[in-house]
Order: sequence, then C-alpha cells, then structure tokens
Amino acid sequence: MHSQETIHLTPARLSERWSVTVGHLANQRSEGSGPPYLKLGGRILYRLSDVETYEERSLVAGARA
Repeated sequence: MHSQETIHLTPARLSERWSVTVGHLANQRSEGSGPPYLKLGGRILYRLSDVETYEERSLVAGARA
C-alpha cells in the first residue's frame, strides 16, 4: 500500500496564496484563529489539506437577486 505524500505550505507560501502578509498569519496563530498549523523544530508549516478545509469553511455564499 502506497500512502500519498502530505503537502505542506510555509507561511510565505500561504501568504502568497491568500495575498496577505506573513505577519497577518502570525497574528492569526497568536489569536488562535486561522487554519491549524504544525510547529516542528521552530518551523511553522501548514498542511495543504487543513488550509483547503479552512477555506471551505470560510466560504460565504453570495446574495441571490
């Protein structure tokens, strides 16, 4: 059985994806908001699957005319 490799994003990559600053992501982490993250040996990493889940949960349906 072959397992899929987990894709991780650095704060710099996630900031590019969302067009926000790395500082904004740091603020989210300190406030306990934003997607879950890993802290490994002082490095912060976000699992792409967690980011996508967070994005789905943040989706706001537009008003219908």
